[in-house]
Amino acid sequence: MYLITVLGNLLIILAVNADSHLHTPMYFFLSNLSLADICFISTTVPKMIVDILTHSRAISYVGCLTQMSFLIIFGSMDDLLLTVMAYDRYVAICHPLHYPVIMNPHLCVFFVFVSLLLSLLDSQLHNLIILQFAYFKNVDI
Repeated sequence: MYLITVLGNLLIILAVNADSHLHTPMYFFLSNLSLADICFISTTVPKMIVDILTHSRAISYVGCLTQMSFLIIFGSMDDLLLTVMAYDRYVAICHPLHYPVIMNPHLCVFFVFVSLLLSLLDSQLHNLIILQFAYFKNVDI
């Protein structure tokens, strides 16, 4: 299932990049969403597969924080990109004549950059909260 998910999202990215008719804001956001989905699933599943094969269920404190951080980054980025995609569809439906002006390439790149930045900030905020709990340190979870 992991390989199907990764290959499916890679096919979406390749299709959007290969066809010039798909170089629109909606498909730009879709390819970024596919990339975020690949990263999201790749934060947990490979470790889980290794744990299943080695019959180990332990993870270090730092490993847990790192995995949680990446999971929050890409999960938040998914949510924010879906929000941006909803705004894109709103502009396309409610303001069709102004759509090319409003959703210009610079704004699309800005939206993706802001979604990544907000995801990073969200992840670091969660890590700072977790670091306040002293009783998890030096323990395998």
